[in-house]
Amino acid sequence: MKDLNALTAPDAAELENMARAALQALPAEFAPLAADVAIRVAEFAPEEILDELQIDDPFELTGLYDGIPVTEKSVMDQPGGPDIVWLYRRPLLDEWVARGDVALGDLVGHVVTHELAHHFGWSDADIASIDRWWE
Repeated sequence: MKDLNALTAPDAAELENMARAALQALPAEFAPLAADVAIRVAEFAPEEILDELQIDDPFELTGLYDGIPVTEKSVMDQPGGPDIVWLYRRPLLDEWVARGDVALGDLVGHVVTHELAHHFGWSDADIASIDRWWE
């Protein structure tokens, strides 16, 4: 029998592994476009990001795409670093527990896919028109 007191929340490395599994599961036509996107996990979004997005509660932001969408990239762009999908561990875990009806890997995969859609050049409205996950 497992000692329930010994259970711990998944760490950043475990969430990153879940995110990489989501990348591996992308349809073939999207995989090459996502190949160079880095995955990073932080406990919470930085204050300046929350301020920029006008988000008061740091638990409200589970992920963020940081980069230039492929539809806007130009040969004139000087790379300042890789495009990044940020995952925010504590908000993800909080949402997972609050939902209670979805596997954590599925939630992480959904957030990664949503943020990659921004990398592909889709707006939030475009994503919402085909993705009813949040309803």
